[in-house]
Amino acid sequence: MHAPPGAGGAGTAPGAGDAVPGAGDAVPGAGDVEAVFRAEYGRAVSVLVRFLGDIDLAEEAVQDAFATALEKWPRTGVPPSPAGWIITTARNRAVDRLRRESSRDTRHAEAARLYGPGSPAYAVAGTPAGAVAGPDPGQDEEGPVRDDRLRLIFTCCHPALAPRSRVALTLRLLGGLTTAQIARAFLVPEPTLAQRIVRAKAKIRAAGIPYRVPRDADLPDRLGGVLAVVYLIFNEGCAGAPELCAEALRLGRLLSELMPDEPEVTGLLALMLLVESRRPAREGGGGELVPLPAQDRARWDRDMVAEGQELVRRCLRRNRPGPYQIQAAIHAVHSDAPTAEATDWGQILRLYDHLMALAPSPVVALNRAVAVAETEGPGPALDLVDGLELDGYHVFHAVRADLLRRLGRTGEALRAYEAALALSPSPAERTYLSRELAGLRP
Repeated sequence: MHAPPGAGGAGTAPGAGDAVPGAGDAVPGAGDVEAVFRAEYGRAVSVLVRFLGDIDLAEEAVQDAFATALEKWPRTGVPPSPAGWIITTARNRAVDRLRRESSRDTRHAEAARLYGPGSPAYAVAGTPAGAVAGPDPGQDEEGPVRDDRLRLIFTCCHPALAPRSRVALTLRLLGGLTTAQIARAFLVPEPTLAQRIVRAKAKIRAAGIPYRVPRDADLPDRLGGVLAVVYLIFNEGCAGAPELCAEALRLGRLLSELMPDEPEVTGLLALMLLVESRRPAREGGGGELVPLPAQDRARWDRDMVAEGQELVRRCLRRNRPGPYQIQAAIHAVHSDAPTAEATDWGQILRLYDHLMALAPSPVVALNRAVAVAETEGPGPALDLVDGLELDGYHVFHAVRADLLRRLGRTGEALRAYEAALALSPSPAERTYLSRELAGLRP
């Protein structure tokens, strides 16, 4: 069992967020609200942050809007444009709050700024009754990044913030992920992730970091954090939220158009395409995970495979290797093999050696150990795995369990599978691990 693509991977790390209020409640319509939350939370927050200039107020307004949806949609039905409804409701809540808390002299200016005819919220809802018309607050700040969510990613990846805080804050705002989800991706405790978010927001307030679109000259310095955010959104999607994978691919394509000469952008897009191409074969009829060696390769999306492989070839021609490009090349080797038995594990091991030299991490070392198992046997691979400090990572225990099973150490393999099962966040993975566990028990 491979570690998921990039989890904890090429040396990056992110942050925390709250789930939609009451999304797990057994209320008719709650599932609809949760689906809209996962798909549109980032867009709604990015629109509100752009015009409010305040992360906390934007988040509170969007959370209030989703709470209102949970109350109203079971009675009234889901509106024709759920995203527009959320953005408009959140904007109205923000304006109401500003009116209550602002002085008479400032609240008209705030309303004009929020309800300007160029605003995305205005475009969704039309001119609100009683709104004060005003100039488009973004007309002079369009810059090279024209997508709201991608713009917010670049804005939050400001050099004044620590790299991990940048990624944490952006995932908090755009991914709609819980603290537990993001902490799991970084293999750190939830309180640690929550503190990163708090510190990042405090730094933005204290340093007066502006919420404006970065100019062309700012983009390269922020690119590493942006790529990390997109990749971690994709990874979370691989754990059971396909809409997050679709959003990450959309952002990856936008980045590729924005920065076509950056090989790591091309590499990340190739990596996501090659991993996503296997989605149709990754889940069995019983809802269990189907590991790569057991997948029906005829079910892979061949258009995605071809596109991903062409992007890898483009990276190779540039000869400026980076972590995402190497990971993409590893998946291209898997995609080249007509069967699992035909996989060129020697080439994969060499690529992991290169990746360890460029961006060493325990998870990369775990993936490399899987390649060692295929080239040198499970014994040498287990020696490598046992030297890693990844006790809180379910894939570590799953890989170890598989190696122990292959070595005939059944009792230890059972305990390792049990540890993986206890830590696994994905229902499909838990089903797979339960089956493996049952197959080993007397």
